[in-house]
Amino acid sequence: MTRVHLAAALDGAGWHPAAWRSPDARPDELFTAGYWAGLVTEAENGLLDFVTFEDSLGPQSSRFEGPDDRVDQVRGRLDAVLVAARVAPLTSRIGLVPTTSTTHTEPFHVAIGIASLDHVSRGRAGWRPQISPRAADARHFGRREFPEFTLDQRADPRIAEHVRRLFDEAADVVEVARRLWDSWEDDAEIRDVATGRFVDRDKLHYIDFEGPFFSVKGPSITPRSPQGRPLITALAHDVLPYEFAARGADVVYVTPRSAAEAAEIIVRVREAETTVGRLGDPLKVFADVLVFLDDDAPAARDRKARLDALDGAPLASDALVFTGSPGELADLLLEWRDAGVEGFRLRPAVLPYDLAGITRGLAPELRRRGAFHDAYGADTLRGLLGLDRPAGRYAVS
Repeated sequence: MTRVHLAAALDGAGWHPAAWRSPDARPDELFTAGYWAGLVTEAENGLLDFVTFEDSLGPQSSRFEGPDDRVDQVRGRLDAVLVAARVAPLTSRIGLVPTTSTTHTEPFHVAIGIASLDHVSRGRAGWRPQISPRAADARHFGRREFPEFTLDQRADPRIAEHVRRLFDEAADVVEVARRLWDSWEDDAEIRDVATGRFVDRDKLHYIDFEGPFFSVKGPSITPRSPQGRPLITALAHDVLPYEFAARGADVVYVTPRSAAEAAEIIVRVREAETTVGRLGDPLKVFADVLVFLDDDAPAARDRKARLDALDGAPLASDALVFTGSPGELADLLLEWRDAGVEGFRLRPAVLPYDLAGITRGLAPELRRRGAFHDAYGADTLRGLLGLDRPAGRYAVS
């Protein structure tokens, strides 16, 4: 039986906007290192392949366009890369995948941050690049002016072109990061006290990237990391982000609502790979599901209904919202696996409650069915997903 990969998407008090008001939530700990260390330790104890950390360039909001005036939802977050670096020494096998924006951040800084995380974690780092199209976020930096728009206006040609340019820029950011990660050969560090040579300068390489958005000379200031290139992941909902993922990611997160839709999305992902001329391994397709897990479906539905009432509206999500038992979720995931999905990034509705439902309920249930591992099988995140360590592009064979 083909085994599935499991990941957990960690965000604040959970993915329901009223999660912080749940009786077992810990809102007073959200901005402490101990809170995040506890979540990741729980995920590692459940043998999850990796966790992701959400981030953004503006405060959370119930409106896509920008900040709202609500004070009854969590606002504020810690930097995702720094959180991952803080919990790395406290864990040993689970992958750590922070989110960063590609829109207003310098690719050189992002690249060395993720490479540093890979060193600190001894090969367990990943990265989820995302664009930041909102005018409200652009105003935090003051270097560019972006158009104001709502989600309903995405089809407007002017807005569509704006978003396309941001994805093109993001693709260049990813390419620069990958080149910088390769700019030190694996054996560039000599550390020979007797001769006084710490590095072999011939094994540090300029990347000489020139593009429409920026130029980067290189080399990196960070030596090549344990994985060579940390894992790159991307969330995608349509053709443009599918093509972005196909250009430079290793894993794509998709949001089907059924097994049939999952199969259709996988076809579109493979078409995107062909369109961009992807080389090497095909993208690993993970499906996102937002989960309420309880002993039975009525309990899960009741818990969601209570939180919906506190928030004043039914939960809306880009991903399927599942309410039920671990066994029922296992049935769903295995049906989607048979449709071609290789892994799942589960979004706990309430933290830490639904994370424990994943690690202590779902994972053992999948293991009982022979569909999930009973021990970590590799020391690096790429290894856990069955991906080879890539050779550096500048190394002389």
